[in-house]
Amino acid sequence: MNSELINYLSQFLYENRLQVFKDVLKNRTRYLTVVLEDLYQAQNASAVLRTCECFGIQDVHIIENRNKFEVHRDIAMGSNKWLNLHKYSNQNNNTQEAISKLRNSGYRIIATSPDPAYPFLHDLDITKGKMALFFGTELTGVSKLISIQADEFVRIPMFGFTESFNISVSVALCLQEIITKLHNSAVEWQLSPGEYSELLLTWVRYSIKKVELIEKKYNEMKAQNLL
Repeated sequence: MNSELINYLSQFLYENRLQVFKDVLKNRTRYLTVVLEDLYQAQNASAVLRTCECFGIQDVHIIENRNKFEVHRDIAMGSNKWLNLHKYSNQNNNTQEAISKLRNSGYRIIATSPDPAYPFLHDLDITKGKMALFFGTELTGVSKLISIQADEFVRIPMFGFTESFNISVSVALCLQEIITKLHNSAVEWQLSPGEYSELLLTWVRYSIKKVELIEKKYNEMKAQNLL
């Protein structure tokens, strides 16, 4: 169904647009996801989304306990349009909801921390299964709840006086390390055919004006066996 509709809609796209979507989707992943807990600076939040999109992360999970996650358009550069953003803001404990949902979906809960007792990022075993990488608020890092419930911890090597990197830099360094490893591994990190098709259709729809009217005509023609 999706492939037929995509083929029909593609005639309303700019030339080569569909191929660009396909090329990007080849490098999209849900094997690794990023979780952001209570970021309060829009500049940081937006920079993280831009970084995730650039590295091919499809899903970003956003926990809002005390702080509302806001996007700075000039920094995000439209990156959030191509991502699936999952927000947790309606519970008494949104962090617990996010942890439970991800763990039930088969993700390992991995907390980032500058604590010198934790293993280095480059020692993370990417072959053990899907990974949800948790990053905490700019000031204090991940919450105590994440620290208690995390399956694993990682830290980024640092050699200066400052205790930690900026959150957007931390995300970029972690993703660069893990994504590079995934691309050079035998791990099946790419989207499933169903996920690929679903996202391709979503992106095609984003790119066509008045797509609802075009799809309505498509469905009418299909019902009359005119396609």
